[in-house]
Formats: sequence, C-alpha cells, structure tokens
Amino acid sequence: MIQIKDLNFGYSKKPLLFKNLNLNLSQGHIYGLLGKNGAGKSTLLHNLTGLAYPQSGHCIVNGNISADRSVALLEDMYFIPEEIYVPSVTAARFVKNTGSFYPNFSEEQFYAYLSEFDVPRESVLDKLSFGQQKKVMIAFGLATNTSLLVMDEPTNGLDIPSKVQFRKIIASVLTEERCIIISTHQVRDLDSLIDTLVVLHDREIVVNQLLDVISEKLYFTTLEADDNQPVLYQEESMRGKNAIIANTNELYSKVDMELLFNAVISNNQPLINLLNTKTI
Repeated sequence: MIQIKDLNFGYSKKPLLFKNLNLNLSQGHIYGLLGKNGAGKSTLLHNLTGLAYPQSGHCIVNGNISADRSVALLEDMYFIPEEIYVPSVTAARFVKNTGSFYPNFSEEQFYAYLSEFDVPRESVLDKLSFGQQKKVMIAFGLATNTSLLVMDEPTNGLDIPSKVQFRKIIASVLTEERCIIISTHQVRDLDSLIDTLVVLHDREIVVNQLLDVISEKLYFTTLEADDNQPVLYQEESMRGKNAIIANTNELYSKVDMELLFNAVISNNQPLINLLNTKTI
C-alpha cells in the first residue's frame, strides 16, 4: 500500500533529515511511529501525505506519488496534524462543506463517534476546547473511511478518559482494507492499540516489526537487583531491573514499548540487530 523509496529530504541550509530512507507499510495494520523529538516524525508524515516534497526519492500510496497530490490520492487519505485548525461553523455545517470530498464518508458514523467522544453535535467548532476540537477531527477522519488514515500526536489535548475512548474506537475501525499510522512521543498512549512498531532514529527506520514478532525475539521481564543473567538492555526501577533479554526459551511476554524505545534510541546495536534478523 505504502512504499517510501530512497527518500532524501532536508530543510534549507540544514543537513538532510532523511537520507535514503526506505519504508513499506501494508493495509490491515495499525502502525505506531515513534522517534525522539526532532527525529522527523512529522516531516516524514508530511512527505507521505504530499505536504512536503522530497529532494529525491518517492513516497507512493496505492500507486499514487504523494507529491503529485492527485484527486485519487487525496480522496482516499485523511491526515490529522498535531496542530489543527477548525472553522467557525457547527459540526453539521463542517460535514456539509467537507464530507463530499470523500466518496466513502459516513455522516451516520461521524455523529456516532461524536457521541462516543461526548462532543455535542450542535457546538460551534472554534468555541470548543482544544481537546474537543481534536475529537471532532478524529471523528471526521474515521468517518471518511479512507484506506489510509494518518494521525500526528492525536492524543495531545485529550484527558485520560478520552484517551481510553480513543484507543477503543481506533481498535474497532481497523479493517483488512485500511492502514492507520499514529505518530506520538507518548508511548504509553499506544499501549494495546498498535500491532506494528516503527522507530525513526538517526535519519533512518531502525525498527519496523509486528509486536508479535518482537515478542518472539525479545523477552521483557523484571529481574532482582542481584540477578546477573545477561541482558540486552535494562533500567533500574523500584522493583528491581526492568530488562530485555533474548527470548531463547520461546517464552511469551508483553512488549514494553517504552523500554524497547529507550533501548533502540540508545543505539543498542545487539538488540537492534536481533530485532532485524529475519525469522525462518
């Protein structure tokens, strides 16, 4: 569905942010895009959605080059940026003005999502709080039923109950024909939501793996302070050592994405190499 090939991009008078970056994403998955602040997550999404133009290389979505911004691309893709703008209209008027640009838009679904998010449908959008505005845009994006839905820091501005509702709704809308990409620096907000982890670090994609595959290769556990067994990465905690070890015994553990992310951005090459080793 998505192919990013040999992408080179940089801002004027600055070093390249991406150099020969490659990434392939498929339908039927919810991807979590992680990276340090300044790593270029938003810029990568802008290239993917045709809002930024690479110096060389291509971003291709369903056979369409993103930079061309063709109708075929735009009517089947929806992007929710971190900073949103809403007009001074009601939700109903916004739907009348904008919904027709998306062939599969469902007004019924839109109002159902608004209800689940506890947003009054008669509210004027620019009079809502930032969190409520964000929920309106998420509801609209979901109701477009585009094959690609891209969200940059969607949980910024949401309170804890709304984040729980967000995870519940997103998990319910994934189909085999849809690809959802969520970029965030709040790793915990993706817990139990995504099925594939993508990490952007040092101008390249260093991890692009299903969580199930990660759990086959790595074991996440808490060790006693005096436990000296070999670990790939560890952090001290009140209970001992939160650790990642090679899963040589084929045990199951839930992937601790925050711990794994910290390990990856510390340039833990043995762990990264193990993650990227192809399974037979």
